[in-house]
Amino acid sequence: MRFSGRVAIVTGASRGVGRNVALALAREGCHVVVAAKTVEADPRLPGTIYDAAEEVRALGVRALPFQLDVRDDANVEAMAERTMAEFGRIDFLVNNAGALFWKDMLSTPMKRFDLVMGVNARGAFSCTRAVLPHMVEQGYGHILMMSPPVLPEVAGFKIAYMISKFGMTLIAHGLAAEVAERNVACNALWPATMIESYATINWGLGGPAMWRKSDILADAAVGIFSKEPRSFTGHALIDEDFLRSEGVTDFTGYRCDPESEPPRIPMEGWANVGKS
Repeated sequence: MRFSGRVAIVTGASRGVGRNVALALAREGCHVVVAAKTVEADPRLPGTIYDAAEEVRALGVRALPFQLDVRDDANVEAMAERTMAEFGRIDFLVNNAGALFWKDMLSTPMKRFDLVMGVNARGAFSCTRAVLPHMVEQGYGHILMMSPPVLPEVAGFKIAYMISKFGMTLIAHGLAAEVAERNVACNALWPATMIESYATINWGLGGPAMWRKSDILADAAVGIFSKEPRSFTGHALIDEDFLRSEGVTDFTGYRCDPESEPPRIPMEGWANVGKS
């Protein structure tokens, strides 16, 4: 129970990666704010903040379901205030809420550009800015962006999306320089392979033989948060590489297809993913 008494906010936590991160933190004794938009079940996108909160509570910790639109600054501030009122502290923030749109520039309406920028880069900035004063005051905190290392050559055919995701990573690098001395860390995390999610399913990005379970990202997040913040900050990490550095050697349990090891996609290889 490495995080007994700690408190985490996980955005986009009603399903997929966010839900699995929330559950992984709960297994380590962390109380969790399940922050996401979905409050009513949808057959196309199963899972609500209330469903995920019940799963967290079943692990013996407290959960606070909070309906959140990361584009609404007042809503974001209310989330931070409610968390402090409920728990008295904020130790971890996982900026997982995301919008996906992979098209070339001429196929990208400005409203889609605004959506991915608003949810990804701006939303992560807003959530981070809301919790940061509390982390600085308590002299402890970890912030994690679900975003890739900055590699401009992979932006083709998904320019808007990559601008928004690179923006999240730049927040991690920049904030690390600003608050490392306050024992607050900010890092970014990205998968080595495709991950099974409603995004990859709905966009037709591969199949089970190409996917890993999102548990690998959840386990990496737990490993990152296990470190003293000032000692580990400002990194843009790949899940498999980080876990190998922590001594993990067997990744077969993360396979979606037990008989197939998903192909690793080098960062430069993302230039071809989703290319039309």
